[in-house]
This record gives sequence, structure tokens and C-alpha cells, in this order.
Amino acid sequence: MTAKVLFASCFAFACGSLSAQTNVWQPSPGHTQVPIWPGAAPDPQPVLGPLGLEEVLSKSEWLVAGKPFVFVVNVSQPTMTVYSPKGTNTGVAVIVFPGGGYNALAIDLEGTEICDWLTSRGITAVLLKYRVPTPKVGRYHESFQALQDAQRTLSLVRSNASKWHVDSRKIGVIGFSAGGHLVAAASTRFDKRSYSPVDAADQVSCRPDFAIALYPGHLSPRYPDDPKAWANTERLGFNPNITVTSNTPPTFLLHAQNDPVDDVRNSMAYSLALRNAKVPVELHLYAEGGHAFGLRATKFPVTRWPQLMETWLRTIGMLSE
Repeated sequence: MTAKVLFASCFAFACGSLSAQTNVWQPSPGHTQVPIWPGAAPDPQPVLGPLGLEEVLSKSEWLVAGKPFVFVVNVSQPTMTVYSPKGTNTGVAVIVFPGGGYNALAIDLEGTEICDWLTSRGITAVLLKYRVPTPKVGRYHESFQALQDAQRTLSLVRSNASKWHVDSRKIGVIGFSAGGHLVAAASTRFDKRSYSPVDAADQVSCRPDFAIALYPGHLSPRYPDDPKAWANTERLGFNPNITVTSNTPPTFLLHAQNDPVDDVRNSMAYSLALRNAKVPVELHLYAEGGHAFGLRATKFPVTRWPQLMETWLRTIGMLSE
């Protein structure tokens, strides 16, 4: 088995080296997760996970910056958890999409740790625990149910903006790996909701005002060596289901070129599609860093990305100077 396949298998399926715990994930004290659907979620699917039918919290023996991280698997009832700033409130909100190959959610590494950092910068964070595992659709292995959960959460946050002291014009999304693909899907499929409206919240726009994707996948499965491919989204194998228009929100992309799971061409292809549509896009590529580093500090410069992102939020007018 190649290193890439082994790495991807460990990350995507949350099994083998994982030790299952009997409890389900709960946020830290002072935070409450609430269901995003008033009843059953649309298009329910049988739970496909390897650890049984119930939601399970599992710890990985694979370390990032010397620490294990936690997966949630078998999520059939999606929830959101609001993390509000304790001090200065900028009015900006960011919905967080953890990664995990649409099979599991790296709930701390790419979830709660991101939320804590955002709130420290005066930004309201909303952690989405979207449905996993779900059927992977088509050549790009996309998740229809995850997109439904993302669209619903965007509308819920916007409809509750005044309650949570959020500017309804400053609501963005951030995602990692598969969550990065979910960022792209939510950024390009907001004109047509992927489920039938269930209440008044679904009359509110689900378009993010800005988007941040780190080491996204599911965007470009082909790895051509032809240098000319770098100037053509079709040659890069760009996902045709991600239809970029001039109304796609400004986007921040970051990727390590030695990523063994989601090839750097995922970000390159999406960046080119955004540029061709004249959408403001900022792309950062690093020689090293691998995959799934989240916010944890390593020896690689790529882990200094939060400062780059914060500067970018100022340049697009989401944060004040």
C-alpha cells in the first residue's frame, strides 16, 4: 500500500488505529449543540460506518504536532454549535466544516480548535457537525447530504444574525479537506437549494459572503504532468459540478504541495476557475506541510496561515483595519 493510500485510508475511514469510545461528541461547557433540522433531515441514508449504527467519538493514534485528534463517525442527526466571542465582537461569523473524507469529522483538529481561534479574534464561530458517512456521488465523490446541511446552516446563521450579534452581510465559511470541497459547493450552489424549504429560515439566503478552503479535495481527481494543464481547468480535471460565476464569494485557498491525500491541483484548479470568473481569490502554496495540520504549529511555515487569513479578511473588508 502506498503512503498516500495508507494516509488517506486512516484519515477518511477513522478505523484501524482508532479506539472507539462509547460517548458521543459534546461541546465544551458553556456551548450547546442544537439540531439544524426541525424534524428528520432530508434524504436520510442508512449509516454506513464501520463502528456500528450509533454516533461514535473516536481518538486517532495518528499524531498532528505531537497530539492525537478526535473523530466523530456515524452522524445521522446534524447539529450546529455557536461559539461567541467573549470580548470584542467584530460582527463577522464563520461556519466551520471539519474534514474527514465525507466519512468522519475531525471534530477538534478542524473543528473546535478552529472555533476557539476565531472567537479569540472577535469572530463568531459556528461548528457544523454535518452528516457522515454519506453516499459518495459521481466521479468526484461528493456528498449531497453534507451540502444540504451546509446550506441549511448558512440560512440559520443569517436568520439569527441579530440574536447572535452578527452582521448578516459578513457570514463566511471555512473548511478543511472534504470540508474544503463543501466550502466550494456552498459557494457555487446557493441559487438553488438542494432540499425543499422546511420553515421561514429557508427563505433566507444561503450564500456565504466569503469562503476559506484549506487543502480541499474532491475538486480535481486527475494529475496531468503536461505543463499546459495549469492554464486550463478542463485539463486539470476540475469538478464540473462546481460552477463558478461572478457571484461566487471572494475565496482564500491554502495548500501544501507535498499533500499526500488531496493533491495541490485541487486548489490550483479552483483558483483558476475563480480567476477566470473574475472572482477575487487569494492562493497560498507551500512546498511542505502535508495534509490535515489544522491550526497546530509544526516546523513548516504553512502552519502560520491564520495570520494570512486574518490579513485577507481585512483586505476584503470583513474585518476593519
